[in-house]
Amino acid sequence: MRGLFVTGTGTGVGKTVVAAAIVAALCAGGERVAVVKPVVTGLDEAGEPGAPPPDHELLAAAAGLEPADVTQLTFGPPLSPHLAAELAGVTIEPAALVAAAQAAAREASVLVAEGVGGLLVPLTPGYLIRDYVLDLGLPLVIAARPDLGTINHTLLTLEAARAAGLRVAGVVLTPWPAQPGAALESNRATIAALGRVEVAALPHSALEPAALALAGDTLPLGRWLS
Repeated sequence: MRGLFVTGTGTGVGKTVVAAAIVAALCAGGERVAVVKPVVTGLDEAGEPGAPPPDHELLAAAAGLEPADVTQLTFGPPLSPHLAAELAGVTIEPAALVAAAQAAAREASVLVAEGVGGLLVPLTPGYLIRDYVLDLGLPLVIAARPDLGTINHTLLTLEAARAAGLRVAGVVLTPWPAQPGAALESNRATIAALGRVEVAALPHSALEPAALALAGDTLPLGRWLS
């Protein structure tokens, strides 16, 4: 399976924007891109003033797909998937999630998958996002904030990924300002050195596919996919 899996160092660190930028850039480059996100929660907050579009809608728009092509399991409360499913009386079947991603990949030249929250978030009480990445066999891209606290969070995520045998393609710090300053530049260099990983930066972008494609084109996607 050729593709990338985008996770984050936590919730709200820009992982969906990173994934959408990757998708849009690959599509603009002529790839047939399949996109999957196993579960979307928090739809009760969609439509609030200033709120971004739901994750599966943003990813679908970047790929020219329908939201149902990206995610079939959606829940209203902004909760971890295992709890959102429990409260809704729904059973999440990991094998079905993996099979759906594999089926989507067969219809495309590259698969971009996005997780939910961080790498150790449970999809079910006994099945973590990390397990899902292992089952898909995709290299990992870690989205992280560029500011204070990111060194610890990012290095912890790198350790958790590598301890499970995952291959980390790179880290993306976002949103990366036009003039980052010494602290942010130091964070980037420190993560790269201590984490022994390539650290890229994604600038702030409008959420339209064309703008996302321009932002995503600054990432070293060719190396990460090779």
